[in-house]
Amino acid sequence: MSPKRHYRPDLDLDAYREPLLAILRELIAAPQITPQVISRVLHRHPRDGRDLFRREDIVRAYHAFAGTDGLPPFDPAVLERIRLKPVRTHSGVTPVTVLTKPFPCPGECIFCPNDVRMPKSYVTGEPGALRAAQNSFDPYLQTITRLRAYTSIGHPTAKIELIILGGTWSFYPESYQIWFVKRIFDALNDFSRGPDYADREFDAVEAALRAASQLHPANQAVGISVDGRNLSRTYNQIVQDIYRAELARSRSEAAAIASGAKERTILDEYATWDELAAAQRRNETAACRCVGLVVETRPDYLSIEEALRIRRLGGTKVQIGIQSLNDEVLRLNRRGHDVAATQRAITLLRQAGFKIHGHWMPNLYGSNPEADKADYARLFDDPAIRPDELKIYPCSLLESAELMHYYEAGEWRPYTHEELLHVLTACFRRTPEYCRLTRVVRDIPSTEIVVGNRLTNFRQLVEQALAASGERSPDIRGREIRGRQVAPEELHLDELWYTAGAGQEVFLQYITAGRDIAAFLRLSLPEQPPLTDELRDAAMIREVHVYGQSVAIGQSVPGKAQHIGLGTALIERAAAIARARGYRRLAVISAVGTREYYRARGFVDGDLYQVRTL
Repeated sequence: MSPKRHYRPDLDLDAYREPLLAILRELIAAPQITPQVISRVLHRHPRDGRDLFRREDIVRAYHAFAGTDGLPPFDPAVLERIRLKPVRTHSGVTPVTVLTKPFPCPGECIFCPNDVRMPKSYVTGEPGALRAAQNSFDPYLQTITRLRAYTSIGHPTAKIELIILGGTWSFYPESYQIWFVKRIFDALNDFSRGPDYADREFDAVEAALRAASQLHPANQAVGISVDGRNLSRTYNQIVQDIYRAELARSRSEAAAIASGAKERTILDEYATWDELAAAQRRNETAACRCVGLVVETRPDYLSIEEALRIRRLGGTKVQIGIQSLNDEVLRLNRRGHDVAATQRAITLLRQAGFKIHGHWMPNLYGSNPEADKADYARLFDDPAIRPDELKIYPCSLLESAELMHYYEAGEWRPYTHEELLHVLTACFRRTPEYCRLTRVVRDIPSTEIVVGNRLTNFRQLVEQALAASGERSPDIRGREIRGRQVAPEELHLDELWYTAGAGQEVFLQYITAGRDIAAFLRLSLPEQPPLTDELRDAAMIREVHVYGQSVAIGQSVPGKAQHIGLGTALIERAAAIARARGYRRLAVISAVGTREYYRARGFVDGDLYQVRTL
């Protein structure tokens, strides 16, 4: 089944108009809508007298029938009550994750899986990886498929955070990077034009890939299974061998197109900077806008030139593999860089205004629970690190990883459940309020893990352990208001100042008396020369985020944090702080889809940033 058909709704709404209207009337009239209430209503009005309507059918019917047949006009608050998986967009944006294609990686980490069907460090069974493979690792198809999926279950697609994962982004050729990002923006812009237009473009790309790409599921015949106990060939060697024709075609055709010797086709992985800039400009006012763009890379592949290239692509956040702050542990795991490289990279990213999303791994070869707790403390004690967000990925043993050899030799073992819970609970307690713990434990299928922890809900277990002691995690995610109603008078502005990188950081947050967070702003006050003249004499807004259920641009839901002016108030406070500290200008690392928002608040476009004179 193609990904398109899997997600495309196929119910004839008019044919089932009466039972769907009956369901909607009951749900709208219900004083409270819970999963149990919805289940009872669906059972009272079965499809064809036997089958149940799906929740996505109800969402589509509400969009189609609101304001007709006695139903009240469309109300986003009603949609919020009946949508599927509301937590997906409770953080204020709708995340869309896409993966790059299998490609050589500069790393040799012994803990990293060697699944040659995937970009380095990913395995086929992970949900995002499965979607990428179903879509031939094509950025356009992946993006459209994900947008369709959100729409079918009632989620807004106006404010999209694009998350590009897969291997080391900075190791991919620049021509591939430009093309990949440009095609994502093409997908957002085409989806904004309506489903019919996006469907035609989707079909054309899918047909071309089916006919000519080895990466299309119909043509993908990779059956090699790598055994980490006996790596006769590396991941890079196998990938270059398997995809030799695909990689060679990509490189040669990009060069031929650039020289004018070849006319471009829909399959060619090539785009110019000017073409990307044009797609970005279209997205500034599109119905489906990019409000954040994330890539992931290694500390030893970050330079000033690379940071500015990521910015030119539209990047606003960088996921960076810290893994450990112990040089000996890094050496034993053949990470390929030292702690000093991580410190330099993070300082550079902060100077460029990026949000810094670190990856950290307990239970690495050469470490132990007590050493891990000390290592975690260094993440926030060291002013050169102090990430804004963090993924905690306890080391998992996968059969394709070289770590298998160390495990069978008795040199490494996974932590017991109790040891892991002890370490993670200590880590949560140690996390400052300015950091968001975005994920705890990778979403790797349990069947892929040889031995050790197979639970993916470890965050919940840690939170339960903290609650049993009368505590909760102080990190941002543990305090988000999410879908709760909030009134301005319930909130007060709190400021957290700390040293980080080459200057001071101010974390401004609107919080309740119980320290639940409704909105925040990250302000950098640099004390070193800027990376570019565009940032001279400027303080930098690195992030503005307002929590609560994401809604469409221009749409208002009474009582929701996104619509009570918190973002503007935070910006004005940041401007006042910067002015008082002697800065002449205030810059912001805006996403393509938020440029209009900042223009309305006095910011003027520059080459890479928007700047406001103080």
